[in-house]
Amino acid sequence: MGELLLIRHGETEWTRSRRHTSFTDVPLTPAGEAQARALKPLLAGRRIGAVLVSPARRAVRTASLAGLTGPREERDLREWDYGGYEGVTTAEIHRTRPDWNLWTDGVPRSADGRHGESPGLVAARADRVLARVETWLAAPDAADVVLVAHAHVLRVLTARYLGLPAAAGGLFVLGTGSLSRLGREHGRAALMAWNSTGAAVLEVVG
Repeated sequence: MGELLLIRHGETEWTRSRRHTSFTDVPLTPAGEAQARALKPLLAGRRIGAVLVSPARRAVRTASLAGLTGPREERDLREWDYGGYEGVTTAEIHRTRPDWNLWTDGVPRSADGRHGESPGLVAARADRVLARVETWLAAPDAADVVLVAHAHVLRVLTARYLGLPAAAGGLFVLGTGSLSRLGREHGRAALMAWNSTGAAVLEVVG
């Protein structure tokens, strides 16, 4: 049975300054490009059957630098639409909304009328992606499936894979240029490795 490999794109100027980035198409920094290249050893030797990539250029570029071939664009892997909080940091939001929590509160409409997304809407997209790859991963001789996308959508997808609500994505901190693995143990969904970077792979063992 194949595993689901999750790759968060490399660093951008906005991720470095901790600004919420969804529809703004910010490119990788030189450090972000280096992070993407450093993923190659983590993918070496793995049998990959499919690669799905967010349309954002920071994700597409990360996939290319990581040596992944034949990526297919998947719109449901785009980042959580932050609406009125696009480009704003959590620290800035907390100045006027000290109790705000993305995972439970969602985001407000932007000045130009962009609605943004609720946790439930992001979960619905994640569920569609998981339904799409489920049959690919279930076959006895299945290869791995790679998803190259963004922190919050991948955290929601992880929660949904594990049978948890979207808000549980808040438990899974995910760094730039990282690789994580979702699989199965004794037939049950399991977290196999999380937030791996460079040449080191952190195994989650019982």
